[in-house]
Amino acid sequence: MIRIAAILYAIVATTMAGAGVIAVLSAGYTALVPILVAAGCGAVLAAPVSLLLARKIVG
Repeated sequence: MIRIAAILYAIVATTMAGAGVIAVLSAGYTALVPILVAAGCGAVLAAPVSLLLARKIVG
């Protein structure tokens, strides 16, 4: 299950980080710090999401 979660993490993290960056830019924040925070939050939140998806796929 960890292998599937690791593969899914690569996809989910880029998707969530990209969505966060787009949301921040759409809100009008163009500074570096809000963009990095949004990308970092997306990458961190992708870990439990990828584990949940891996559990759904395996079991």
